[in-house]
Amino acid sequence: MPVVVGVDSSTQSTKVEVRDLDSGELVSSGRASHPSTGIAPVSQTNPTEWITAFDQAYAQASAQAVLPNVAAISVAGQQHGLVTLDASHKVVRPAKLWNDTESAPDARWCVDQRDAAWWASHVGSVPVASFTVAKLSWLKRVEPQNWSRVAHICLPHDYLSWHLRGGGAAEITTDRGDASGTGYWSPSTNSYDGEVLKIIDKSRDWSNMLPRVAEPLESTGQWGDAVIGCGTGDNMAGALGIGLLPGDVAISLGTSGTVYAVSAQATADSSAAVAGFADATGSFLPLVCTLNATKVFDSFANFLNVDLQQFGELAMTSNCGANGLVLLPYLDGERTPNLPDARAMLVGINSSHSRSDVARAAIEGVVCGLLDGLNAITNCGVDTSGRIFLLGGGAQSPAVCQIVADLTGKQVNVLNEPEIVALGAARQAAATLTGKWPSWVASSRIAAQPIATSSQCNDTRQRFVATRIKSYGV
Repeated sequence: MPVVVGVDSSTQSTKVEVRDLDSGELVSSGRASHPSTGIAPVSQTNPTEWITAFDQAYAQASAQAVLPNVAAISVAGQQHGLVTLDASHKVVRPAKLWNDTESAPDARWCVDQRDAAWWASHVGSVPVASFTVAKLSWLKRVEPQNWSRVAHICLPHDYLSWHLRGGGAAEITTDRGDASGTGYWSPSTNSYDGEVLKIIDKSRDWSNMLPRVAEPLESTGQWGDAVIGCGTGDNMAGALGIGLLPGDVAISLGTSGTVYAVSAQATADSSAAVAGFADATGSFLPLVCTLNATKVFDSFANFLNVDLQQFGELAMTSNCGANGLVLLPYLDGERTPNLPDARAMLVGINSSHSRSDVARAAIEGVVCGLLDGLNAITNCGVDTSGRIFLLGGGAQSPAVCQIVADLTGKQVNVLNEPEIVALGAARQAAATLTGKWPSWVASSRIAAQPIATSSQCNDTRQRFVATRIKSYGV
């Protein structure tokens, strides 16, 4: 019975899943935490920590069962992180991660060099602090000595896949999904954009610095006897794990919040709300990301001196709209809208409001921000009329599921698989081995049906938008 291995190297931990090649049945799994990545605005780590975590997680998976022949492996990784290597393939400095916002001035500088419409037309997205291109600018500006040492640039999943191939002189590759989040690779042309790279450093020979972009089902090497898939970004792997179809929408509430859908056409949103990503199959994955998701729930549960279950129960005793209370949930700045220096605001509170209203407003603020992102994706011409899947830690909360159902007016589905990114990576490994996508995907169940009226839904969402515009002008 051959098996495949899917790896999810995320911000906080590495997860490994071993699955039966034919059925997709989970054989074993393992998990290992990563060290703390710092205090905002700094978020960085030594990439070798991902290797250590993978080794520990795979050892756990191996200890759970006597593994048969491992036929293929694929790695999904957190998007945008900047990994820099010198000419000897040694790490130059800690990897700057997606949620490091020290590069916010550099993102603005990039847009000042060319307008937003130029960026959108060239690479499908407008630079924000999260994107790798902004972090390249930061490195060149702030650490010129380190910049001069850089010979190779790659992404987190690229680095771990390269290690599986043996490191050293092994080729460093990436895939179109993760490459589309750098800000210097174009989903519409399937190539790196030389004009963008010249903005960062026109004196550099970029031809040997960047990883080759592999085809979706290309084998990029061997890990022992196992074929190595090209890997992809975590959001792209999530879409693979769900088996996302055109029209379907995925809303993920974890460390960050994301909303995305599959599209047959590339998107280019000059407003910078929608990132025009590619997916891992050859199509496209327009996506909106927010920095503040479940950590808002954690913070407000702490403020209210309750655990997360009690926090959700409190929220459900309030009404849709939290009796007029609005939270702008920007605890540590925000990516969408692009407000890196913003902070959270609880607006409209008076003596009649209760702890329940505060809890409800906290969840509604996070959800409204993501649903504004969904509107932006729809406005790019993408079909979003299909099913809604709620993912991540937030999907475990009945209150969050109900509030998403209320504010969308649609049934909310949750997945029966806890590690959707690792599952997607396992599907990619299987497809790399066999040349076709396996039929097995995550099963799902109905978590909530809308109970609020359409007028309550519209009032709540309009109040959120009006408060945001009044407070921040966007």
